[in-house]
Amino acid sequence: MKRILITGAAGFLGSHLCDRFIKEGYFVIGMDNLITGDLKNIEHLFKLEHFEFYHHDITKFVHIPGDLDYILHFASPASPIDYLKIPIQTLKVGSLGTHNLLGLARVKKARILIASTSEVYGDPLVHPQTEEYYGNVNTIGPRGVYDEAKRFQESITMAYHTFHGVETRIVRIFNTYGPRMRLNDGRVIPAFIGQALRGEDLTIFGDGMQTRSFCYVDDQVEGIFRLLHSDYVYPVNIGNPDEITIKDFAEEIIKLTGTNQKVVYHPLPVNDPLQRQPDTTKAKELLGWEAKVSRAEGMKITYDYFRSLSKEELSKEEHKDFSSYIK
Repeated sequence: MKRILITGAAGFLGSHLCDRFIKEGYFVIGMDNLITGDLKNIEHLFKLEHFEFYHHDITKFVHIPGDLDYILHFASPASPIDYLKIPIQTLKVGSLGTHNLLGLARVKKARILIASTSEVYGDPLVHPQTEEYYGNVNTIGPRGVYDEAKRFQESITMAYHTFHGVETRIVRIFNTYGPRMRLNDGRVIPAFIGQALRGEDLTIFGDGMQTRSFCYVDDQVEGIFRLLHSDYVYPVNIGNPDEITIKDFAEEIIKLTGTNQKVVYHPLPVNDPLQRQPDTTKAKELLGWEAKVSRAEGMKITYDYFRSLSKEELSKEEHKDFSSYIK
């Protein structure tokens, strides 16, 4: 039985990856410090004999007993609200955490896939974004802590590949959504749906003409699974190229939820990207992958998930208290 370590296992994407690799017959070792993750995302796995969980911060030395075949590095705050509140931790998990895991991969002779992001492209001057585009990132802007952590993560990963011969893979993840997303984490889908379910106005930042491309979580996991098992060592975009403006998306949410909320406008945050659309040519050619779940289908499943939450969960203004981590 192949053994795989998944960091960020209690997070949105990490928990879905745990499910997939359990289903594929792997022994899954989940690791999370729970700074943004939630154990309820993986509590259904605790009864399984092929799953273990370590409550651990990967910016500290990582030890896994026994053999290890694969590592998926998905530990990191991933929403603007999170990484603006805990900027140092965001930088550390992308740098020190990645360094620790690459060292582990080297010792264990394991293949490691790191989760990069479309944010490495910053506010792009090229559209759609290909993997060859170097990006337009403000290193000292408020979003720079996340963008640069991921850019450094890619650099040190390639250094370990070229200098130490570690088997590495890099996925650049574009906006992904689905069940287990956290309400009020600053991302547009949980924000809009949460506001609709609470009867609040939908908040758009800027004029609403900025674009996003939303990929359903099952499609994203399939792309990651294929990339891990491929022979390609350079970054690959995984995302749904079906682009939509935020203004049009707000109208879709109002229609989906059957509410009649107003849309209100606020100033655009600093360095918020105005366009986001992946060029997925490489994923199609190298992995035979493309997004299959339509936004209409995926959003219905996601809305049903949020609708199943308790009134108490829906009414929480903030879902995470970072005070104990900020020193």
